[in-house]
Amino acid sequence: MERTLSTLVNDRPGVLARIAGLFARRGYNIASITVGAAELPGYSRMTIVSEGDDATASQMVSQLLKLIDVIEVQDISLGKVVRRELALIKVKTDASNRLEISHLLEPFRVSIVDVGHSALTVEITGDCDKIDALIHLLAPFGILEIARTGVTALLRAASQEDRVVATSL
Repeated sequence: MERTLSTLVNDRPGVLARIAGLFARRGYNIASITVGAAELPGYSRMTIVSEGDDATASQMVSQLLKLIDVIEVQDISLGKVVRRELALIKVKTDASNRLEISHLLEPFRVSIVDVGHSALTVEITGDCDKIDALIHLLAPFGILEIARTGVTALLRAASQEDRVVATSL
């Protein structure tokens, strides 16, 4: 089962490397990891997506909390979560297919961020399934490059009362 861990950490050099190293040593594959400034100055929020059953997820949380710079860990996998990912997709175009591609893009609410003679770059934000669907539709035209941010997630506001948080404090 896919597990999503929301982790509050001190914003210091090397924290990401220590967390990645911990996952590697324990044999946990990181499917996605995003890091950015948190709601509190001096802290960062990491969203880590990995695979594992309940016991494995519990072990991940326990191992993360042993790291000195980890403040809080939430397994938000089973909660009501807002999950988003951003992707930039560069697709091959020419005068004959540009209109067809534009029609494919409309339902996805993408932004065209760059246009050249032979390529078009779009920005899409949404859940992983939405991004995968657009990639599948654009593949026949020739995808030149894809850059995906990885999943970032927060519990929905209504879920805040039900959350289980483990802290190192």
